[in-house]
Amino acid sequence: MQIAFIGLGNMGGPMAINLVKAGHSVKAFDLSQDAVAKVVAEGGQAAASALDAVQGAEAIVTMLPASQHVEGLFLGQGGQSGLLASIAKGALIIDSSTIAAATSQKVAQAAQAAGIDFIDAPVSGGTGGAIAGTLTFMVGGSAEQLERARPLLEKMGANIFHAGSVGAGQTAKICNNMLLGILMVGTSEAIALGVANGLDPKVLSEIMRRSSGGNWALEKYNPFPGVHENAPASKGYTGGFGTDLMLKDLGLSQENATAVKASTPLGGMARAIYAAHSIAGHGGEDFSSVIKMLQKRG
Repeated sequence: MQIAFIGLGNMGGPMAINLVKAGHSVKAFDLSQDAVAKVVAEGGQAAASALDAVQGAEAIVTMLPASQHVEGLFLGQGGQSGLLASIAKGALIIDSSTIAAATSQKVAQAAQAAGIDFIDAPVSGGTGGAIAGTLTFMVGGSAEQLERARPLLEKMGANIFHAGSVGAGQTAKICNNMLLGILMVGTSEAIALGVANGLDPKVLSEIMRRSSGGNWALEKYNPFPGVHENAPASKGYTGGFGTDLMLKDLGLSQENATAVKASTPLGGMARAIYAAHSIAGHGGEDFSSVIKMLQKRG
């Protein structure tokens, strides 16, 4: 299949490469030439622009930072027309960005009017899952659209859930990431407390992992350097899911909670903690770096 892939960050890049390895023809675009070069090195094609990428594409996969990027790309902004006007009728758009459900619904409505299928399919599983092709996809769209996308999703992920109609995937994702943010803060607090009392972080983490406090952070993404060799914490908090991205997702969860009058006090507290962490200059670091603001000094 001829695929356009737009957005080649820590998650998008490996996802595009897995599509290339599956035998698809992938034309990739990102503002970072280095990111494009990594996909080309694996057999992909470089696109000169997003517009160039979608020419002749049967499917378009996007992995962008926020709602305004997705809406601007497909619908246009500042008087510029969006990509929908240049995508072939009958094509399939798979948007794996984490954005507001309302934005997904707005773009999907415009795509439908243009004769184009659109599903929201945000992911979970971290950069390791993106590389290994074991991501979890949370899909919003019709059952028919999901089945059309499934052959591609299966090359990038191991778990595919149909959350509901368009926008439902985004809702599931912000619920998941709100919980992840809460868990990372709690895990960091517990490890920092143990270390302040002289415990070995590896031993404490293993005790908690095998006890009632066990969670994904302790299992695969420990926030303390040196506990997990491949976790961002052991690489200077680089190469993972940025603090500012977590802050954005927690903001989406709180906006949604306000809209539906849901009570999410821990989600709100986690957002405040990540906002303070970002203001302190850690916005570009992996979100597990939040442990820094919880550690005993001196």
